[in-house]
Amino acid sequence: MKRTRQNKRRSARGAYPYTVAERKNVLTSTVVSIVKACTRFAWATALIATVLAAGAVFYSVKNFEINTDINRLISPDLDWRQRDIAFEKAFDRERLILAVVEAPTAEFASAAGAMLAAKLTEDHRHFESVQFLGGGPFFERNGLLFLPTEEVKQLTGQFGEAAPLVEIMAGDPSLRGLTAALETALVGLKRGQFELDSTARPFSLIAGSVEDVLTKGSGVFSWRQLASDKPLPDSDRRSLIQIKPYLDFNALEPGKDATDAIRNAASDLDIAGKFGARVRLTGPVPIANEEFATVQEGAIVNGVGTVLIVLVILWLALRSPKIILAVSATLFIGLAITTAVGLMMVTSLTLLSIAFAVLFVGLGVDFGIQYSVRYRSERFKSDDLERALVVAAKRSSVPLSLAALATAAGFLSFMPTDYKGVSELGKIAGVGMMIAFFASITILPALLRILNPPGEKEPVGYAFLAPLDRFLEDHRVAIVGGTIAVVILGAPALYFLRFDFNPIHLRSAKVESIATYLDLRKDPDTGANAINVMVKSEQEARQVEARLAEVPEVASTRSLDSFVPADQPAKLKLIARGAKILDPALNPDSIDPPPSDEENIDALKGTADSLRKAAGTHQGAGATAAKRLADDLTRLADSNQATREKAQAAFVEPLKIMFDQLRNLLKAEPVTLESLPPDFVNLWKSEDGITRVEVLPRGDPDNNETLREFASAVLAAAPNAIGGPVSILKSGDTIVKAFIEAGLWALVSISILLWLALRRITDVLLTLVPLLVAGAVTLEICVLIGLPLNFANIVALPLLLGVGVAFKIYYVTAWRSGRTNLLQSSLTRAIFFSALTTATAFGSLWLSSHPGTASMGKLLALSLITTLAAVLLFQPALMGRPRDVGK
Repeated sequence: MKRTRQNKRRSARGAYPYTVAERKNVLTSTVVSIVKACTRFAWATALIATVLAAGAVFYSVKNFEINTDINRLISPDLDWRQRDIAFEKAFDRERLILAVVEAPTAEFASAAGAMLAAKLTEDHRHFESVQFLGGGPFFERNGLLFLPTEEVKQLTGQFGEAAPLVEIMAGDPSLRGLTAALETALVGLKRGQFELDSTARPFSLIAGSVEDVLTKGSGVFSWRQLASDKPLPDSDRRSLIQIKPYLDFNALEPGKDATDAIRNAASDLDIAGKFGARVRLTGPVPIANEEFATVQEGAIVNGVGTVLIVLVILWLALRSPKIILAVSATLFIGLAITTAVGLMMVTSLTLLSIAFAVLFVGLGVDFGIQYSVRYRSERFKSDDLERALVVAAKRSSVPLSLAALATAAGFLSFMPTDYKGVSELGKIAGVGMMIAFFASITILPALLRILNPPGEKEPVGYAFLAPLDRFLEDHRVAIVGGTIAVVILGAPALYFLRFDFNPIHLRSAKVESIATYLDLRKDPDTGANAINVMVKSEQEARQVEARLAEVPEVASTRSLDSFVPADQPAKLKLIARGAKILDPALNPDSIDPPPSDEENIDALKGTADSLRKAAGTHQGAGATAAKRLADDLTRLADSNQATREKAQAAFVEPLKIMFDQLRNLLKAEPVTLESLPPDFVNLWKSEDGITRVEVLPRGDPDNNETLREFASAVLAAAPNAIGGPVSILKSGDTIVKAFIEAGLWALVSISILLWLALRRITDVLLTLVPLLVAGAVTLEICVLIGLPLNFANIVALPLLLGVGVAFKIYYVTAWRSGRTNLLQSSLTRAIFFSALTTATAFGSLWLSSHPGTASMGKLLALSLITTLAAVLLFQPALMGRPRDVGK
């Protein structure tokens, strides 16, 4: 009869055959049964766990791989990512090293670059191709054709005036020849061919280099700077070499051998000693190498420090070396298994998914602490090891299970999104939470059974928090109302929350590759912020260029057709006319033998006297500069021979380079698409005929909004556009969408989970409302401290749902069971120390040298603090006195 009534009641309940209490009993009895079995066969359980961990470690070591490519963080199935992939396939732009050769003068930069490019071209073991951008025989010969016609006319028109000076210096490349050229210039001044003040700039430039030699022991001089009427830009003092290396994908840094080979070549050539030049490397390959090195930097120190701090926290929480050993061993075994399972699921880790290890330690230890603190509390009540283990399992089964499921749901909520990097992190960490939970009810009880810690001598809890318990109960309306009011008043600040989706801002500006890239980005001609449009012909490229030229956000465009200079017949005629004048001067019939040191001294002193006579009693910049140069030449004459030789080298070496360049420039020939160098054509046209149009932005290259507006404008005119700014725009949209989707998935899944477990709307709200309050406060604090959301740290917000629910479930389940004075209980002790451990793990991310990882740790730690405050202060006031619910 009794069974019949039970069946009738269950039938009446329809789709929900069990009451809340019955479902709790099913879950509790399952967990208790597992704990009993594992403690009964403790040694077997420990042995199986050890074997699994050893196998997992072996698998992980054999298969560990990390991919530092930020592009991999976004799903390749998106249309703009498909265009990126197609562009990469056509032009192979991701497998590049850009060697930036920088020198004190334009002459030395080009000479050092040419020398290094020639050396690297000979290395077929490390490099597939080497191209001296803007250099090489073609551009050295035809460079003048790329200038405007008026500029070519002005330049060649100066050849007649320069020819006498050039002839003197080409025939006598020494201090004597240089002073003779100065004397010739002074004769022109005397004849009234130019004003004295017009000499102020050239005389000052020459004097500055002489003074550097006299005071510093070395100096440089740029003849190109002398010939220019304005300071040369930084781009003139650098040359660029584009290199396609062979990569070793079996190494953690696939391009390291290639970058080492470049640095070794520069060292062997001694371009630093010969030209004062340095080589900096940037591009996808060096950036990837240094990205991995940045992640590694300080990782061991931070890791060891984190472990030590976690052990201290565990000691404060558990007060038993044996319990700490059991929790630590359980954590290590769980982490080893999670790592192996994670590598099986994703093949290689990314800069985001590798953070699962820290998250596992920070969150997985929560289950161990919760169970262990509950065990200690029961061990104090009854000094019976096995009974304490079983009762601890009975009392913690429901909250631990719900916490594990809620945390896993928070992680797994990213799986359906297109943000692949976090999707993989969520997949690994979500599975890891279930592994951590299972380990805490199997391995941990078994190890405690084997180690048999001594019984507890005093209650586990915080009796001193009794006044705070009473305060929260007595003033709950004011506390709840005040908290919600603060959140609402701070809500308008969310309008100013910044989203920074520029991937460069996630990288360390201190490393060479990024610092070099940031410098290059200031020069629009390098195309560091360019957008590309792929077309099928030169004719289509011209149409696209014409359309984009009308877009206000576009500074300029260029394609392969842009490198066929306009107005060539007129320019070639001007160059030929100039060559007739300058060629004889550049190529004298004979070169004077090098002067003796005495001859140089006499020449210096004679020119110094001539400069003083020219200055006379005149006032003005020209006279001042002439007197200054005269004094410097006198000081140089009175110094030693070694100093004069250094001064001669400072002027003569760049002079020889400039003369060689002039000789080549006077040999210009007609340029057509067919005459362009094949290697250069390959930069702009793929083997299957795809041509790219490069579009350059107008405005601040480091302003996210400028780049987003530029990308939007270009996409409106050319929907198939791709490249850096487009990636920034589209990836930002993708991440915001992923964040919203993940947040909704987490909220819905956790709500359903809580409803199935608690079966009361009010109890579900009691769990979620403090969580939403913590989330809002976290974002408001981000605005106040100027912390923007980015590629990496946005993961913290959906995880806040899972992690926060875990803490809140402990309180809600205890409250539902009728427990009071929660702040004084062992539960608060467990939550507090669990939060400390989690904060330590997140703090280790904060201390990372990698800006993206550090920002993720910062936001995770901030969200944890607000969540803990919501749990310990807001939640008890919100719940009030417990009500009697069915058990």
